[in-house]
Amino acid sequence: MNISEPFIRRSVATTLLATAILLAGATAYTQLPVAPLPRVDFPTINVSANLPGASPRTMASAVATPLERRFGRIAGVNEITSTSTLGSTSITLQFDLDRDVDAAGRDVQAAINAAGGELPTNLPSRPTYRKVNPADAPILILALTSPTLPLAQIYDAANSVLAQKIAQVPGVGQVFVGGGQNPAVRVQVDPMALAGVGLGLEDVRAALAQASIDRPKGVLNGPQQAMVLAATDQLLEAPLYEDIVLAFNNGAPVRLRDVGRVFQGVENERVAAWTDGQRSISLIIRRQPGANVIDVIERVKALLPSLSNSISPAIDVKVVLDRSSSIRASVSDVKLSLLLSVALVVWVVFVFLRSARATVIPSVSVPLALIGTFAVMYLCGYSIDNLSLMALTISTGFVIDDAIVVTENIARYVEQGDTPLQAALRGTK
Repeated sequence: MNISEPFIRRSVATTLLATAILLAGATAYTQLPVAPLPRVDFPTINVSANLPGASPRTMASAVATPLERRFGRIAGVNEITSTSTLGSTSITLQFDLDRDVDAAGRDVQAAINAAGGELPTNLPSRPTYRKVNPADAPILILALTSPTLPLAQIYDAANSVLAQKIAQVPGVGQVFVGGGQNPAVRVQVDPMALAGVGLGLEDVRAALAQASIDRPKGVLNGPQQAMVLAATDQLLEAPLYEDIVLAFNNGAPVRLRDVGRVFQGVENERVAAWTDGQRSISLIIRRQPGANVIDVIERVKALLPSLSNSISPAIDVKVVLDRSSSIRASVSDVKLSLLLSVALVVWVVFVFLRSARATVIPSVSVPLALIGTFAVMYLCGYSIDNLSLMALTISTGFVIDDAIVVTENIARYVEQGDTPLQAALRGTK
């Protein structure tokens, strides 16, 4: 059976079908997302936990080890790797390739919940997990600097204004504000003074935790109305902490100012960002799954002028990372390779067959096959990326090879005296 025979005998229907494929592929091409890599759900999950002030050894023994024991019971785990540093630990779980990453995530969350009783009670928050995907890398990073304004004011503008508006841009998945130093009250304890009154650091920590809690005060119920008692117990300024009573020594209160110094500082002194040698605040932007990277970046950059007008004119907004440039360059290189391959095929066929009619066959069939593939890619949820374009380049070689073989075969039958229709029917068998 000759598969090509119905298309050869019905030239009008074949032309209409080819036109429909061409239009569908051209339309789908404009809708395909552009990305450096395809989105693949690798069965890899990263778990992180924080305990400020804990040494790496404490993080490994008190936090990482209980979690690892629970994770080791999850089905399909191939490898568990943990890294513990000052105040934090990171655990990477590698699963079997056939393991569904969403189901693995649910198992990891269940293991975290089960390990809750074995973890330190003073963890500020429960361990969190995230799926590892190389396509989730930041697509755009903005840096905010100012020669006159304090860093805290820049951070406030970035967090309360810019991040909120950028997060509303279609295609933006996450906006992370980095490099900021949130204001905080810091206590510098004198170990000698603390030991002199028979107290330890845990006593200071417990007293601070109990002193700044906003608890409900209750309700006064009357025959006609009820009144809610409202009064805040939260301490927001450093001088208010100095009078906290830690304990009583021989009947005399031991206050916080007696064993240390309380001052206004920042939450984390080890977090900072610099741009061109100047302290800055970074806005790290990630896209939503499946969003077109180039379109998202263009939308955000188009919004920057209006965003700059909504904050202080003393704040400079600068783009320090733009992945659209590298993506455009890599995709353009592969597109150029495709165009050159098609052009070379047409030229080779013309040189060796010396027939303009024979040259039309590969010059039409190869671009038609490529453009029609875009419609299939759109239906399958694929994106235009380095891997998909590389696959198109390789598949073009097969299409080109078939086109040349069929064209030469038809030309041979024409030279033997067959009519073009007979030669086409015999040459495509």
